[in-house]
Amino acid sequence: MAARPSGTVPATDPDLVPVLVLVPPAAPGRVVREDLAGLDDQALLSLVRSLPRASQRHASACELLVTRYEGLVRSCVRPYRRSPVSARELMQVGYVGLLKAIGNFDPAAGTSLAAYARPCISGELKRYFRDTRWPLHVGRPVQELVLQVRDATGPLTQQLGRTPADSDLARHLGISGDDLRLARQAQLAFQPASLDAPLAGLAASSTLADSLGAEDPQLDRMLGMHAVAAHWDELPPREQQILIMVFHDDMTQAEIGLRLRISQMHVSRLRARALGHLRARLTAA
Repeated sequence: MAARPSGTVPATDPDLVPVLVLVPPAAPGRVVREDLAGLDDQALLSLVRSLPRASQRHASACELLVTRYEGLVRSCVRPYRRSPVSARELMQVGYVGLLKAIGNFDPAAGTSLAAYARPCISGELKRYFRDTRWPLHVGRPVQELVLQVRDATGPLTQQLGRTPADSDLARHLGISGDDLRLARQAQLAFQPASLDAPLAGLAASSTLADSLGAEDPQLDRMLGMHAVAAHWDELPPREQQILIMVFHDDMTQAEIGLRLRISQMHVSRLRARALGHLRARLTAA
């Protein structure tokens, strides 16, 4: 009988005629993983520390450890499930933290990989939110406070049997009401709305920017008139009349002098005295 070619197995067609079926060789990484699958965590960690990073056995040992500790990553991601970031993206960030823990963990330290990796994974998630997910600048203490409020809301809701009020959260976290309000405001900056976003229930062309009011150019004038009104009655009637003629009727000093039958110079003195009095009162307030 002829020798069988390597990488083939015999097969039979319906007519019982011998044929050859090619079998693809197993991937090297898969073979290595299967070879290491029977090792415990300590043995895999020892391989990670002793083998070069570029070796296939090093990569396979890390992959097996990541697979075994996927549940730990998932538990660290769970507090952030209400964030606008997808769970898939958060898991990828968590895996980065787990890989860093695997690479830096020393089995001789006497602690378990799970105990060492949990703060590494949580820290990686916090860094991700702090460094990449804030479109506006928010101080790190406030960012940490936002996360504390988010983490405390769920357990406190279960404990109280209702949505916790701000006073409940402030008391639970040991912070002031002002600090909590600051965290609430910072949370809004985490996912700001686009001014070009369409408004629900309105025409397709209506955007958020269309609903925002513009600055009223008459606002400053109104505030100024309100401030002047508080001291208006302190002026003599003639000075009040002159100011009305100047600023409301837009009359010249010559026209005012003719109307009041006084000289233009006298009008100028009375106008200056009235304005000086109001200016002194307003700047002193």
